[in-house]
Amino acid sequence: MSSDDRATIEVALREERGSRESRRMRRQGRLPGILYGRGRDPQAFSVNERELRAALKAGHALLDVKLGSDTVPVIIKDQQHHPVRGGFTHIDFLEVDLSMKIQSTVPVELSGVDDAPGVIQGGVLDHVTRELNIEALPTDIPDSVTIDVSSLELNGTFVLSEATIPSNLTVLDDAAETVIATITPPTKVEAATEVEEETEVVGEAEAAPAEAASEGEGGE
Repeated sequence: MSSDDRATIEVALREERGSRESRRMRRQGRLPGILYGRGRDPQAFSVNERELRAALKAGHALLDVKLGSDTVPVIIKDQQHHPVRGGFTHIDFLEVDLSMKIQSTVPVELSGVDDAPGVIQGGVLDHVTRELNIEALPTDIPDSVTIDVSSLELNGTFVLSEATIPSNLTVLDDAAETVIATITPPTKVEAATEVEEETEVVGEAEAAPAEAASEGEGGE
């Protein structure tokens, strides 16, 4: 990923700290955070929450943070959310060296689900592992890793060792033990519900002509 492909987030240094100051900033639409750098002391900053959300929603794992005249590449070190509202309450950035590999987590997306024989036969797919731990150069960290499960049979288990992973990524999870997805038959409750729904539809269809006939007799 080149610098042209990365989102740039402008942050402002902040001197005051504490919960009262943090609440004041959040009311103004800004989020408090800490920038941890290589060979520098941690720096407290505030960032426009809407701009940050937009960058993260776009799936950027690597960001450029502009702090005054200085722009540094960073990854998210930590993020805290409100327990009820779910919004951000605090975020930490970690400055990275683009020439050195780092460890990170990336989301797992599945492809070929509708083509999987087990799904075609009515099975229920369970997406078990939703994140992978990887090691790579910061510029090689993807927004997500897509794994093709189109070969998964009913009662089958797809493990990480069966997946094709980009060669520039080193997966740190146990490939033989990490279950990506499974397909199981529908439960008896689900099957019974489907039968009941089909029965109701058939019953309604049969009742409709009878009701129409009864109304016709009443009109005579």
